[in-house]
Amino acid sequence: MRVGLVQLRTPTTQAESIAQVLPLVRQAADQGAGFIATPEATNILQRDRAKLALSVTTLKDDAVVQSLREAAADLGVQLLIGSALVRREDGQCANRAILIGPDGAVQATYDKIHMFDVDLPTGERHRESSLYTPGEAAVVAPTAFGPLGLSICYDLRFPLLYHALAQAGAVAIAIPAAFTRPTGQAHWETLMRARAIETGAYILAPAQGGLHADGRSTWGRSMIVEPWGEVIARLDHDEPGVLVADIDSDKVTAARAAIPALANARAFSGPQRADSVAR
Repeated sequence: MRVGLVQLRTPTTQAESIAQVLPLVRQAADQGAGFIATPEATNILQRDRAKLALSVTTLKDDAVVQSLREAAADLGVQLLIGSALVRREDGQCANRAILIGPDGAVQATYDKIHMFDVDLPTGERHRESSLYTPGEAAVVAPTAFGPLGLSICYDLRFPLLYHALAQAGAVAIAIPAAFTRPTGQAHWETLMRARAIETGAYILAPAQGGLHADGRSTWGRSMIVEPWGEVIARLDHDEPGVLVADIDSDKVTAARAAIPALANARAFSGPQRADSVAR
């Protein structure tokens, strides 16, 4: 099946976001993609928290989400909004992935579990937990090419989540992201290939890229990695664009047969401290 990834530079308003993302989704569909994925924070990127609070709304009221639901139905494609920043039913905010069917219906959602709280050497300070309530459940959702594991950006650094998704049957795992430039340059491709090799699954990684209107800078370089760890498609830049590739679930079966790490995994206790064992 042909899949398409959309790379964005999401603006600070939803109207501008719609104007950017819709033509790229249509471009991916025109290139034959039956499944299309967008990056983290597809609907809005705004560092000013007061302005962001005024813009974030519920899933059903979000203009970008509704526009993409209409586009999925119009194009007859399955579309993964890598994430939208939305308000939960309890009034808290969530960083939420949304899988939309070819009829425009919401098929599955996933709230980002791991919050990016960090002080970077560049002076950048991120406190995602001060804005969003973390999710508590991993999600695998059906697609035309097989079960898809859902994750978002910083989740990438927690391999146990990916092991659980693969054990639950995921043949592909989405990692939509808005990686900073320093961490992207150092770790982006290495971690994407590692997750593919560890799980024997395809990795679909649509990214934010470039200098945004709110002042942040993201890495871009969207990519698709096959189960053996080879990057089969990538964008070698941080400009908005589209990436397509054909994926084959037989390669998942072959990779997992060649290195049956999922089948060979065992539960264990510990670790015990060496000094306590010695006594």
